[in-house]
Amino acid sequence: MSQVVRVRFRWGGGILLALTMVTPALTQSTQSTNVPMSAGQRPGRSDPAFSQPSLAVGVDYTVPTPDEIKIVLDRIREYFVRSTAYRIIDTATGQPITDFTKPIKTAGVDMRLGEFNDWNYSIGVSLAGMLAVTDGTGDRAFQDYALRNIDFIADHVDYFRRQAKEFGPQRDGWRRLLEMRELDDCGAIGAALVKAYAVKPDPRYRALIDIVADFISNKMSRMPDGTLARTRPWPVSIWVDDFYMSIPFLAQMGTLTGDRKYYDDAARQVIQMSAQLFNPEKGLYDHSWFGNMEPDPKFYWGRGAGWALMATAELLSVIPQDHPDRPAVLDIFRRAAHGAIAVQGSMGLWHQLLDKPDSYLETSASAMFTFALARGVNRGWLPPTYAPAAQAGWRALEQRVRADGMIEGICVSTTAAADAVYYYNRPTDLAAPQGYGAMLMAGVEVMTMVKSFDIQRINNTFYYRPKK
Repeated sequence: MSQVVRVRFRWGGGILLALTMVTPALTQSTQSTNVPMSAGQRPGRSDPAFSQPSLAVGVDYTVPTPDEIKIVLDRIREYFVRSTAYRIIDTATGQPITDFTKPIKTAGVDMRLGEFNDWNYSIGVSLAGMLAVTDGTGDRAFQDYALRNIDFIADHVDYFRRQAKEFGPQRDGWRRLLEMRELDDCGAIGAALVKAYAVKPDPRYRALIDIVADFISNKMSRMPDGTLARTRPWPVSIWVDDFYMSIPFLAQMGTLTGDRKYYDDAARQVIQMSAQLFNPEKGLYDHSWFGNMEPDPKFYWGRGAGWALMATAELLSVIPQDHPDRPAVLDIFRRAAHGAIAVQGSMGLWHQLLDKPDSYLETSASAMFTFALARGVNRGWLPPTYAPAAQAGWRALEQRVRADGMIEGICVSTTAAADAVYYYNRPTDLAAPQGYGAMLMAGVEVMTMVKSFDIQRINNTFYYRPKK
């Protein structure tokens, strides 16, 4: 099994060269300690108290300290900080624009170093992750980054509205915000906006939040029973991705407004999407369901299932205890967590196709599962027997964060496909933004977990006990 890795070399803010390399995929390690290490792997490590340590190559079977986790989170934040331009440019010439009195067609956000100032779902998850780290650690540098990004949007959105009125929405002029055609265009970044608004109640934030709320509640396509559905690749399609593209925002709107209709809609999405996508025998989520295509192919794509479990955890974090659908949502979360823990790989990571151990170990899905398991343990939705899996997940994930804060092994954008070959061979890319926010959330949630329990070391393994 091989894995495609794209490496980009940048010069002066532009891409000078892009190379595509095929390297051996990282799959489940053996238990032998004399297996040669793959590139980037380190020797096995185990808790020094264990008399018979597990020392499989690349496996770190130790408890992370809060300080160790924070160092990794800081590296990710520093990568974002130095890569975010906060600049509007003439995309035809690359020159900065400072006069915003009259829009020009070629004006756009400077994204030559990446999507850091874009309006899209992956950056929304990253901003939510930044805010979560501040909530969990008190370090305001993460929150400051998120607020600066959102302020940049609020400062310039009127300029791009005028540009769109004159020339039509432009690709680098926050077209997703101005056109808003599907949940990818608004839900995840909308959820981050609501969280930011709780910290900084800027009326400009609220204006953007209300646009997202109107789209999801009144304009996004739905099935007759109210289930959110896409019109591609078939006229009626449910994607598991849309758990996170809608449910966290609806949940946060319930908290913001006090209107239970948002909690009702969020819970309905969990229950009804799960009815179409969740396989109770496997305990795993199928990537998509296509109306009038029964029986449609089933592919248990890792990040898709991660979106579902992470979104359900975010709803459970805020939905009122007395909400009539809370027990059903909690039951779905527990069954999905049970399914996820059963397919965790031997290094602590999860596979691109969860039920296919010969598919590569993928980072974004692993971060999402790690977050959801740790959040479940921390909030009492899952027993502490789930904690060691989250611990092992984080120890494996942190090895994929490079010294420069970039993260290896994240699958690029992935559509709902109808063949396994597509999923097996989706490349990974250091610049793929889909896993960075989940990494931040996973790290701070595991940090909370290791601080909240007494961790006993018995018979060469770990047992989490509630602190007295």
